[in-house]
Amino acid sequence: MKFISLVAMVPDSKEEEAIDIAKKAGAGGVTILHGKSIGLEEKKVFFGLTLEENVSVLLFILPQKLSMKVLKAFRQELGLHNDENANGMVFTFPLTHVSGMESKEVELFEKEILEEL
Repeated sequence: MKFISLVAMVPDSKEEEAIDIAKKAGAGGVTILHGKSIGLEEKKVFFGLTLEENVSVLLFILPQKLSMKVLKAFRQELGLHNDENANGMVFTFPLTHVSGMESKEVELFEKEILEEL
């Protein structure tokens, strides 16, 4: 089975919603990292403090056949296809070697993929 890493960067306020979207689309476990977003435009300054939005980086390892379904769900549900909407970014990249996944999760992925065929 080929695996893909799907990375979703969303505002902290959308973290739970994004996880729910991914799970409904068939994703299993997720690793969550926290950071700050620095865009092209200058950040707002209020009394000398720069206001930066905190972001959650959600890392998923998914079977290749499931990854596009999850990516499309993010795109639709969070409105990522809209330039005026700053609800995040999602992208994928292939994985050549994976070790340490729970066998229950791999079995669940195999079952979901067979059901879709």
